[in-house]
Amino acid sequence: MTKLESVRPTADDFPALTELWEASVRATHHFLPESDILFFKPLVQNQYLGLVELVALKEPEGKFHGFLGVLNGKIEMLFIDPESRGQGCGKRLLQIALEELKATELDVNEQNEQAVGFYQKMGFEVTGRSPVDGMGKPYPLLHMKCKST
Repeated sequence: MTKLESVRPTADDFPALTELWEASVRATHHFLPESDILFFKPLVQNQYLGLVELVALKEPEGKFHGFLGVLNGKIEMLFIDPESRGQGCGKRLLQIALEELKATELDVNEQNEQAVGFYQKMGFEVTGRSPVDGMGKPYPLLHMKCKST
């Protein structure tokens, strides 16, 4: 893999990040129907990305491999390009969140078992559960906190 730079995306990058978000969701969120992916996509691009402090991993040529968003000490999003999964991008972004952005909590879709396992492997433990997501949709969330904090 090409050497990836840690960058701070701007609004000009939101379309590319939204495409990465969609590819990542399609690869990992098998429980989401097409209607919900289409519902969330414009919200991601037009609202959610602008609300968080973003960090992304990007090739010098411009391709994004993953990104995360943090708000008030909480990791609100972490998405990896499907072709880059398993290559350390998620771990690197999570380390930036913990060390540089001091984000020690997150919510994860309970049905996204790979993500739950990843966060547990990275030192997070479940501290609670919600039966619905932040939009009130029937996708249970696990609330997690880093054990080392």
